Amino acid sequence: MALTVRQRRLPQLHISLDLPSCSFRCPNPPVAATASTSGEFRASDFERLAVLGRGNGGTVYKVAHRRTSAQYALKVLHGGGDPGAAAAEADVLRRAADSPYVVRCHSVFPAASGSGETALLLELVDGGSLDSVRRGVGVSVFFPEAALAEVAAQALAGLAHLHARRVVHRDIKPANLLVSGAGGVKVADFGIAMVLPSRAGGERCAAAYEGTVAYMSPERFDSEGRADADPRGADVWGLGVTVLELLMGRYPLLPAGQKPTWAALMCAICFGELPALPEGAASTELRGFIAACLRKDHTKRASVAELIKHPFVAGRNMAASRLALRRLVAGA
Repeated sequence: MALTVRQRRLPQLHISLDLPSCSFRCPNPPVAATASTSGEFRASDFERLAVLGRGNGGTVYKVAHRRTSAQYALKVLHGGGDPGAAAAEADVLRRAADSPYVVRCHSVFPAASGSGETALLLELVDGGSLDSVRRGVGVSVFFPEAALAEVAAQALAGLAHLHARRVVHRDIKPANLLVSGAGGVKVADFGIAMVLPSRAGGERCAAAYEGTVAYMSPERFDSEGRADADPRGADVWGLGVTVLELLMGRYPLLPAGQKPTWAALMCAICFGELPALPEGAASTELRGFIAACLRKDHTKRASVAELIKHPFVAGRNMAASRLALRRLVAGA
């Protein structure tokens, strides 16, 4: 009965072949200032070299500036080029600027003459996503603890920067954390991020209410009943699932081989137990970090500030951790 009630509270879901996602849009999203003036660049200035990724929100291309040969990532937004959605994502990126742990947006402009689509010109991160590193060359790669500590530390630094600016990402997962060959980790893809209201109450949601079901926190399945939940806790949950996935080499909250349907994911996330890790598979510090991120009760889940001080992160050997991550990226 609980399953039926919870399902009825959610809008229609769009299930993908990999991991399902759901979406519904905030009516009349506010149009905000873009990251830079649209006249600074044009779509014709760039040559598309490769497709870096596709999703519900858009397609990301690797591009080169025709005159300077400088390379970027170009995100072309789907959905008829909704100017409100584009402006909202650009506004979030503007707020998040000046952090080495967040992907930078250089400009926003029409994707092509007459297409009605909008493009975001983004910083290119040469190592790809943690998801692509995890998958390696057709196989699942298990991240060593030293590399996981570095991923967690840098992702937390990015989230701290965002949360201090009242930005909640809401879709933290391996595919949305990019890594450079030098071992830097950056939070990316702000298509469904939201800006929290200020004390004056002058702002509302800044983008579509969407998310990848597999990485949603338990309280997000009951948004009506838990309207008082701090949205920033959902980012912590997503990071916890991400770290556990990189440790295990597969999505961790379902048994290996189980089809990730909406119902299976909801039951596992809201009511299931964390997977039992074999003896010696993880240190006490790593186990404690994951448990602190994945507390189902959002009031007891650790905050970003608390996790930054956690022994798994604060006690790491920074040079060794960065080196471990660099070697992992180089071998992917």
